[in-house]
Amino acid sequence: MADDLGDEWWENQPAGAASSPEASDGEGDTEMMQQETAPVPALSKKTKQPKECFLVQPKETKEDATKTRKRRKITDVLAKSEPKPGTPEDLQKLMKDYYSSNRSVIELEELNLPDSCFLKANDLTHSLSSYLKEICPKWVKLRKNHNEKKSVLMLIICSSALRALELIRSMTAFRGDSKVMKLFAKHIKVQEQVKLLEKRVVHLGVGTPGRIKELIKQGGLNLNPLKFLVFDWNWRDQKLRRMMDIPEIRKEVFELLEMGVLSLCKSESLKLGLF
Repeated sequence: MADDLGDEWWENQPAGAASSPEASDGEGDTEMMQQETAPVPALSKKTKQPKECFLVQPKETKEDATKTRKRRKITDVLAKSEPKPGTPEDLQKLMKDYYSSNRSVIELEELNLPDSCFLKANDLTHSLSSYLKEICPKWVKLRKNHNEKKSVLMLIICSSALRALELIRSMTAFRGDSKVMKLFAKHIKVQEQVKLLEKRVVHLGVGTPGRIKELIKQGGLNLNPLKFLVFDWNWRDQKLRRMMDIPEIRKEVFELLEMGVLSLCKSESLKLGLF
């Protein structure tokens, strides 16, 4: 009789309650565990990771590596080599190399400057003041006779504004009462320099070729009264480069030479010096 009742109870149970109470408890626990341990769905491939969370080191290309090795090699060679004073032949050679690609043979010959237009070059034993005294022993008399505005008697050309300031400080023993003007672009507008040159007589100008070119273009500086043009030739910067080793400076120097300097040299009214 007990067996019949058991069978009747089993058959009368709804489909969802066919399992025993123990089995039902087991399934509930399994479902709970599945919910608790369900894995977090993986991010879609399209989802972008926030880039700012990662520090990605840029890869060095072969070209960058080659440039770095080349720079190091040039610097090492310059550091180990003994300094040699610049000569007029160095300037002449640089001019030929610079213009050789776009000038004819005849035009290149016209660029040659006579030896008489060059002053004695610095042999690396001089300070700026001692060098200027040697190449211009009659400076005091010369500056007293100079009374033209918008002009200078002597130009000293260097590679940067900071170097120009150093040169001005180092020529105190030579300049005396001479009026010196800074001819570079840093913190000084070209219009202000033009006005200063128009208002007063200046004996010495120290600056960069780019700004001096601009002053000539704007009519603020007349080169005709110029007697001495000195290049800061032998000084080297932190990278051991001379002013003519820097492509931008070299280009501006040669452009400046063509703005009347070469013709003045050939007429022997202007002398060139390499400090």
